[in-house]
Amino acid sequence: MRLGIFGLGRMGANMARRLSRGGIEVVAHNRSTAPIDELVASEAHITAAYSLSEMMAQLPSPRIVWLMLPSGEITETAITQVLPMLAAGDVLIDGGNSRYKDTLARAARVQQSGVHYMDVGTSGGVWGLNNGYSLMFGGSDEAAALITPAIKVLAPAPDRGWGHVGPVGSGHFTKMVHNGIEYGMMQSLAEGLAMLRAKKEFDLDLAQITELWRDGSVVQSWLLDLTAEALAAQGQSLAHIAPVVADSGEGRWTAKEAIDLGIAAPVMTLALQMRFASQDEEGFGNRLLSLMRNAFGGHAIVKK
Repeated sequence: MRLGIFGLGRMGANMARRLSRGGIEVVAHNRSTAPIDELVASEAHITAAYSLSEMMAQLPSPRIVWLMLPSGEITETAITQVLPMLAAGDVLIDGGNSRYKDTLARAARVQQSGVHYMDVGTSGGVWGLNNGYSLMFGGSDEAAALITPAIKVLAPAPDRGWGHVGPVGSGHFTKMVHNGIEYGMMQSLAEGLAMLRAKKEFDLDLAQITELWRDGSVVQSWLLDLTAEALAAQGQSLAHIAPVVADSGEGRWTAKEAIDLGIAAPVMTLALQMRFASQDEEGFGNRLLSLMRNAFGGHAIVKK
């Protein structure tokens, strides 16, 4: 099997490597040339394509082009560039974290030309190369059959960690909710460990506790594994890390979708709000709260 990957960032490049090591031939394209050269030099089944036309010329019919690009305008531009080069029966995949509503709109445009459009929600991060990726994809049965050999190589095992979850849009929708759940799980672990650390008279060793929770505990998880390993390596003061947590589009989209669906999702939504709070350097709302307490109750204001 041979397919093209457009976008060789951390995820795209490692996916190309895993495919290559699993015997899938990859035609690799990127806007800058260095990642292409690095892959070709280090992997046996990867061929360079320094332009989109060069990539298309090296793909057999039906051609499979897999986009691994940031969501938004970059992905939109890539689709506009690639689509005129494809023919009916070819497959165009968006493996990035696009919003599912954007995916539905793009699918309608792409499929007018007879090209299959698929959305592959991809989880696994920097560990995916060695451990495999969790892949949830949407699209037609015909397109799903065409990409399944590659999916089985990318997944943790041929028979697990992947699934054709529904029609176009369902892959990105599933991945969006997955990331909302991730926010809630991370927030819960962080709050619990902060409580343990605050109980100074017990002098609790967070690295020890998270390590023992990894076996037999109902909270054992990959997130706990990563947390335990990080605490063991870096200590529990974490003084070198600023208390600022970025948020991605998926967390915001999940909260908005819960409102649109009328589904109560307080944990995921509050986890997103806590990330916003960590990013608030000005703290105007808290300053105003202090001012109010002083105004109605004479409570002291802590001066900066």
